[in-house]
Amino acid sequence: MAEIVATPAPGGTFVVEVHDGAITTSHTVTVPSHLPAALGWGPGREQALVTQSFEFLLEREPATSILRRFSLTVIGDYFPEYEAEMRRRAASS
Repeated sequence: MAEIVATPAPGGTFVVEVHDGAITTSHTVTVPSHLPAALGWGPGREQALVTQSFEFLLEREPATSILRRFSLTVIGDYFPEYEAEMRRRAASS
């Protein structure tokens, strides 16, 4: 299983590194201020949402296929089940 390290950065962004064996990828992810609450994640849980979002993505594609810079809002454009799955994960964590 890949190791996901999400580090908060300015402006509602996170720098995410995914370590999967010998491969490491780096991503800059924006978390719009409304999104965590819309997906059932309480205040201060943005980092957990980012980590869970990457776990979700890695269940569907390799880290090398994940966009290098994106907003969490676009994940649903590629995977329509994203929002429902994040709500489920918020409720179970």
